[in-house]
Amino acid sequence: MHKEFLMGNEAIALGALAAGVNVVAGYPGTPSTEVLESATKYGDGRAYVEWSTNEKAAMEVAAGAAYAGARCLVTCKQVGLNVAADPLMSLEYIGVKGGLVVMVADDPGPISSQTEQDTRTFAQFAKVPVFDPSSVREAYEMVQAAFALSEREHTPVILRATTRVDHGYEAIDVADRDEWQSHDVEGFVRDAARWVIFPRLSVANHAKIEQRNARLSQEFSRCAHNFVEGIACGDVRRGIATHGINYAYVREALGGMEGHENTPVLKVGTPFPFPQDLAVEFLAGLDEVLCVEELDPVLERALLQACGRHGLKTSVRGKLSGDIPPSGENTVDSVRAAVASFLGVENTRTTEADASAPQLPVRPPVLCAGCPHRASFYAVKKAMQGKKTIFCGDIGCYTLGNAHPLDMVDTCLCMGAGITIAQGVCHVEPDTACFAFVGDSTFFASGITGVVNAYYNQADLTVVVLDNSTTAMTGHQPHPGTGRTMMGQVVEAVSIEAVLRGIGLTTVETINPFDHERAVQTVRRVSSEPGVKAIIFKSPCVMLARPQATSVVDVSRCVGCRRCIRELGCPALSFEDGKARIDETQCSGCTLCEQVCPVGAIGGGERL
Repeated sequence: MHKEFLMGNEAIALGALAAGVNVVAGYPGTPSTEVLESATKYGDGRAYVEWSTNEKAAMEVAAGAAYAGARCLVTCKQVGLNVAADPLMSLEYIGVKGGLVVMVADDPGPISSQTEQDTRTFAQFAKVPVFDPSSVREAYEMVQAAFALSEREHTPVILRATTRVDHGYEAIDVADRDEWQSHDVEGFVRDAARWVIFPRLSVANHAKIEQRNARLSQEFSRCAHNFVEGIACGDVRRGIATHGINYAYVREALGGMEGHENTPVLKVGTPFPFPQDLAVEFLAGLDEVLCVEELDPVLERALLQACGRHGLKTSVRGKLSGDIPPSGENTVDSVRAAVASFLGVENTRTTEADASAPQLPVRPPVLCAGCPHRASFYAVKKAMQGKKTIFCGDIGCYTLGNAHPLDMVDTCLCMGAGITIAQGVCHVEPDTACFAFVGDSTFFASGITGVVNAYYNQADLTVVVLDNSTTAMTGHQPHPGTGRTMMGQVVEAVSIEAVLRGIGLTTVETINPFDHERAVQTVRRVSSEPGVKAIIFKSPCVMLARPQATSVVDVSRCVGCRRCIRELGCPALSFEDGKARIDETQCSGCTLCEQVCPVGAIGGGERL
């Protein structure tokens, strides 16, 4: 063993490697991305690692390997679990031979997601055991425990970490590489009665799952990751139930409250199956309990159920009672305030912290200076000016095209949905020109089926693929169109244009969005054609290919019209002393502002 200072996601990857993981598959999504990347970074070559085209594919690849006896890790974020839900729900009924751990990163806030869904609730729905780490160290330990449980019980197991654990850091003890387990794969053994899901098998296995989970509830009551600490005292005996990173918040809060440091705390590391016996022991000695948790009131509901089942008079409070906010991310300060109110203690530390904290600058999300998506949106906007149009967006950097002055994202639901939402509009509003924007990685992940649906059902829309040759939003991961894999192999890149033509589209044009006038003319021409047609705006992400020259303003020619600023919204552009200004530290020299300037006052850039 040795000590390392690790990010939570790195610790999860190292824990999986120490457990002898054979296959790691996932799709990038903040805050989960670094787990798979770290499996490659720290791995010794024994584990196969892939960025799958989407989470459903990742789950099914892992399932196949687990059928053969391999230990497999799937990585995704909470909304990615929705994509993988179809195979996971059936996989719980079929079971696995090797260990299969599904690492899901929840995102309270949400900081970088569409939703605040709680994977603890999903685990109950799917009947899948779930581990909920409270620290980087516990995440490292829990992923290994999850593999052992999965293999023993022949079930998928979810490891549910949240942003503050995923991206938190801690110095922890980890196994040396020569201490890592080596897991041999037996191989797939044909057995249709086990691996082919039919109704009769599902009914039988459902009953077994319920029996198993009841047994695990008892086992988890004796698990090291679930415990009670502290002693109840006083006229009104009060305690706190918590989980995950909130356990650290509660401990910090109690540590600063004199006389309440030993308040009883129930820490739940396995929210499903819920450790019922341990919870009853905790509740029996208390008059009031405060449930400090993020997202859904999972603990609160479980404790209320335990009180009802066992006839306990303990008052259970939390989100349902209004003592904890029903949504959003908890913080050290918010938990301290809630705990202080519950215990009847004056909360002075929060007030002092608020008074001394500096006001943070406002940093609204914006497309990077030189981002090709800005040029693409602007070209479409100019081409369709004055026409009744809807711009359906998607998940990725280009979602930021909704910000003014571009204002080019009218809808955004989930990955791939822009293409199908545009179809819904076109069928009921035939006089509306429908555009669907999708990124290159998203196109492969979930956009292709939408295009097939549009072509088959005779929709009338323009698909705009924003191809910047990477998965930029989550950190520039490779995808099928980049020509390289996570294992470092150089492969034949999948051509988006060839895929579109293979579906049946006859009008597919590829153009550099920084060739502004030509781009505008292309949009006008292509969008006027009937049926499903596509434009591929192809230009690399500015973080991958940055021009050497930057644009500069000739102040003697600038007339102060602000057109470059009003129409583009580039963060490198500003206005000072009646003239446009360009921040050379941000400018990439993409030349878009040069082409927009009506008096030719900007020059010097280098178009990619």
